[in-house]
Amino acid sequence: MNTKIIAVANQKGGVGKTTTAVNLSTALAACGMNILLVDFDPQGNASTGLGIEPDGRQHNSYQLIISDLAVEQAIQPSLVPQLDIIPAIMDLSAAEIELSDQPSWEYRLKNALAPVLGSYDYIFIDCPPSLGVLTVNAMVSADTVLVPLQCEFYALEGLSQLISTVERVQKGLNTALGMQGIILTMYDTRNKLSESVEADVRDYFGELVYNTIIPRNVRVSEAPSFGQPVLIYDIKSSGAQAYAALAAELLQQEGLA
Repeated sequence: MNTKIIAVANQKGGVGKTTTAVNLSTALAACGMNILLVDFDPQGNASTGLGIEPDGRQHNSYQLIISDLAVEQAIQPSLVPQLDIIPAIMDLSAAEIELSDQPSWEYRLKNALAPVLGSYDYIFIDCPPSLGVLTVNAMVSADTVLVPLQCEFYALEGLSQLISTVERVQKGLNTALGMQGIILTMYDTRNKLSESVEADVRDYFGELVYNTIIPRNVRVSEAPSFGQPVLIYDIKSSGAQAYAALAAELLQQEGLA
């Protein structure tokens, strides 16, 4: 089994990054794929969104990159069959400082994940909303970067910063890193701004932008408070259907559907 590692990244918060990581992982697991989700955001929202309580995170992504914790010990099953998770704790924010003066700090996550390559079809890394040490570690580990992009006025401005970070990583640390694609999120059909942003993004990035659009949907917002992906919380909701469609489009992109 060839494992593909995808970093889900955007330095702007509140763009649907974690929601996308959780629900795309869930949808692919429902398609029969073996998935590992690495919660690499100190806020730990992906862990919460998959029902992992704070007291169930004794082994976590912070220990994985700071101590000698084996990746097999950090992994635990989620409530979704065939979807495992490495949870995150707030201490992960300290790793930005703790790792910065360590030799080869950029490769800590890549080296830690190496033993389970071949055990999963996909590993998703939910990056923090910043372009610091943790996100660079994720990009060095990854084959591709997946970018959720909120349909709002400053969307493209932030995206240019992210693209430049990807290019810097490509030049010196991971020459094979590619762009998986851009997902338009929080699309509001009631205003013209979403349409305008979509047109601009598609005009600029072309085929990198997925056809599937994630709508602004209250059920998507409610699901994490119940510790569930929206595909379990309300499969019939427009948000759940959109993530199912996105999974199908990604598999088609990969030649697997």
